[in-house]
Amino acid sequence: MAYVVARAGGRFEVRESALTRRGPRGRTLATFRALTPGVLAHAEQRAGHPLDRHALRRSARRAGAPVSPPVADEQAGALLDTRARGERPTPVRARLLAHALAPDAVPAPETHLRAAGEWAGADAARRGAALRDLLGLVDAVPGRPRTRPLRFPRLAST
Repeated sequence: MAYVVARAGGRFEVRESALTRRGPRGRTLATFRALTPGVLAHAEQRAGHPLDRHALRRSARRAGAPVSPPVADEQAGALLDTRARGERPTPVRARLLAHALAPDAVPAPETHLRAAGEWAGADAARRGAALRDLLGLVDAVPGRPRTRPLRFPRLAST
């Protein structure tokens, strides 16, 4: 379980406790002045397993640490700002977003749209890695052996 404690000089620590044969032990995962997504990522990397980021934010607030808003809040603010200027997302993305924010109130989009929505924010490196994996899969699928050579229809002009 991870938690945040205050230290001298306005510093804070993300700590983790673990139960060992010799009793409970704690270790520092990250030291910070303000809890940011980068600090959370560093602590998660040091922990070696996913951390409950919402619980860590609550713990940091209880300890008196400044907490930056989650990335999703910043992105939601940017979306609201662009909407206030009159810009709109495409209808498909608007529907995906509405369903993601209120799944009980908005009917689920079709499966192929939800699958496409998962790739909406993917960068070129992630898309390229997925393409390489897909090409590797296709290359590994055994084909039917050809019993005769391929013949193509004759092209004739009219």
